[in-house]
Amino acid sequence: MQSLQVKFALILIGSIVAVVLTATALTAVLLSSGDSVRMVGPMAQHIAFSADFAGGNGPRPPSPPNGPSSDRPPKPREVISAAPAAGKPRPELTAALKAALVAQGKDGIVTVTDDATTGQPIASYQNPDGRWTIFEFPRPMPPPTQLWVALGAWLLLVVLGIVAVALVMARRVTQPFAMLERAIASVGPDGVLPQIPEVGSGEARHTASALNLLSDRLKAAMESRMRLVAAAGHDLRTPMTRMRLRAEFLPDEERESWLADLAELDLIADSAIRLVREEGAGEDQEKLALDRLLAETAAELLAAKLPVATGPIERAQVRAGPLALRRALRNLVINAATHGGGATVSLRLVGAFAQIVVDDEGQGIPEPLLANVFEPFFRADPGRSRTIEGAGLGLAIAKEIVERFGGTIVIENRPDGGLRQTVTLALAA
Repeated sequence: MQSLQVKFALILIGSIVAVVLTATALTAVLLSSGDSVRMVGPMAQHIAFSADFAGGNGPRPPSPPNGPSSDRPPKPREVISAAPAAGKPRPELTAALKAALVAQGKDGIVTVTDDATTGQPIASYQNPDGRWTIFEFPRPMPPPTQLWVALGAWLLLVVLGIVAVALVMARRVTQPFAMLERAIASVGPDGVLPQIPEVGSGEARHTASALNLLSDRLKAAMESRMRLVAAAGHDLRTPMTRMRLRAEFLPDEERESWLADLAELDLIADSAIRLVREEGAGEDQEKLALDRLLAETAAELLAAKLPVATGPIERAQVRAGPLALRRALRNLVINAATHGGGATVSLRLVGAFAQIVVDDEGQGIPEPLLANVFEPFFRADPGRSRTIEGAGLGLAIAKEIVERFGGTIVIENRPDGGLRQTVTLALAA
């Protein structure tokens, strides 16, 4: 979320600064392109004074008492010639200069051309005696240094102000997204969002209110689902008990099949109730020796005539609920022993984590079905549901328990055949 805030601020700063710089550069270009046009008025006055002086109609304009002023353009040079100055005609400057001369009371012939060497505009005015006076437009004076300093300071202040405003706006705009990110990261194993304080800007308060409403509805839906499954599993016991009693009066050849079906239904009901209890369980976590717990679980199942073997088991301590974690490990090992033809359990340390690996000798699971192994009542081979006991909830219960303790379960096919179940738990500090 920090990167989104930085990107938004950079986009806002870059766009505004680009607009300001473009406007400043365009203004400077427009001002500099009109230097010759701005000099038409002073040039017309100078030509009028020169014509009056040449004709004896008036004195030259007096010089400033203290010498030439530094903030005035330099005096245009003038040359007497028999012909007008050669060069590229400037009709727009010629028309502007002629209009300015008419305003000064002079209606003589005047032309403006660009000098072929310097490119500077040159005005040619025909005197009454037929000769031409050549006036070179004075070069425009560069802006004073103080102007550039002031312009730089102005641009710096504008950029600093834009940066400050952009950072504030980026924080306000991305605050709801940051709130969403924190809320999603804090979702518990039960899938419920925590309550968020409804403080901050208007957008943040609205987002927090919507998330809190979503959390309440999600929590109510989860509780309703657990109550429904638990009630259904509990209510199934009464009709199954009656059916079991009635099955006792059936002939011997039918009684065994009826009792087997009822036992399977009873197992499904018990597993559903157990899954709901695990989702809502809150067993206290404590530091426990994972290596001893795993060895005891393997020995227990081996004593129950299941094909279970132990591999390398390193010493490790984790924080978890001992009863729930034992139930999860038992489910995983039983799944490998019954469906995979034999289970081999091992425990290794990987950095700050303990990894429990359960390998089996079965045929594995088709890759497209691996994503569904933790779904309730899932079976990779539905045809085996009649030959192997189980409700298809063992992996779902194990996943619920392990994730409640901050761990993960990964199930994958081994390259040399069989299935591998890997449980990763953080080591206790």
